[in-house]
Amino acid sequence: MTSTRPATWEDLQAEAAERLGNRREARWMVEEASGCEPGPAPAKAARHLEAMVQRRLAGEPLQYVLGSWAFRHLELMVDRRVLIPRPETERVVDYALAELDRVSGGQRTTVVDLGTGSGAIALALAQERAFVDVWATDVSSDALAVARANLAGLAGFAATRVRMVEGSWFDALPAELRGRVDLVVSNPPYISTVEMAGLDAEVRDWEPVGALAAGPLGTEAVDAILSAAAEWLTGRGAVVIEVAPHQADRVIGLAHGYGFSDAEVKPDLTGRGRALVARR
Repeated sequence: MTSTRPATWEDLQAEAAERLGNRREARWMVEEASGCEPGPAPAKAARHLEAMVQRRLAGEPLQYVLGSWAFRHLELMVDRRVLIPRPETERVVDYALAELDRVSGGQRTTVVDLGTGSGAIALALAQERAFVDVWATDVSSDALAVARANLAGLAGFAATRVRMVEGSWFDALPAELRGRVDLVVSNPPYISTVEMAGLDAEVRDWEPVGALAAGPLGTEAVDAILSAAAEWLTGRGAVVIEVAPHQADRVIGLAHGYGFSDAEVKPDLTGRGRALVARR
C-alpha cells in the first residue's frame, strides 16, 4: 500500500509560479495563505491558495487577491470598494507633509483628505506627523467601511486624531471647520470619459469607476475641490491634489482662477507632473 506525500508549501508555490508565470506573485500568495509557516500545507489553507490563483488568472489585480497592500509605512486592507494605493500617491503624501511642515509653526494643524478611499493619505499623514488632526471624507459608504477598518489597525495616538465622515467633498464637514483648515489634500477622480476606455483592463474592469472617472474633461473633481477650498482654508492654507501629468497647465489655470496666487504641479518618482500644490 502506497501513501501520498502531503503537498508542501514549496510544492504549491512552484506549481502556482508555473501557472501564473510569475514567481514573485506566487510567493506572495503562498505567504498570505500559509502565514509564512513552512512544511506540509493544511487542506483549508491550500484551498485558499488555489482560490487566490484562480482569481489572479481571471484578471483580478494582485492587491485585491492578497487583500492588503503596502503604502508608505502602512499595510492597508484593500478590495474592490477602493482604489489600489500606488507609488504616485505616496509622492503626493510627501508634498502634503512638506506643506504641513511649512504651515504648522510647531502648532496643531487641521488637514482634510477629500475622497479618502482606503484612508491611505489620511492615515499616512496622521502616522507621520504628530501635530496633525485629520478629517477624511468620502461619498461612498463602502469605501468608508474599508477606511474605517484600516483606521482600526492604526497603532497608538495617531488613530485618535483621524475622523471619518460620509459625504461629497466639503459637504461632509462640520460648518465650524470653515476657515480653520490648514491643508486640503485629495486623490480625486481625474480620468476623462474618453481615457477610461483606454485604461488597462486590470484598472478599468476592477477598480471602482466612481473613484476613477471624473467626466468629459477629467478635471471636473479638481475644479470642484478648488472652487470651494478657499472658504475652508486658513490664510496660510494650501491644497495638494493628485492629477494626471497632461492636466498640469489646466489645473494651474484653475487654481489661479480661484484665487490661489502660488500654484505649481510637482513631479512623481518618474519625473512626470503629478501633484498640484496651490497656496493662498
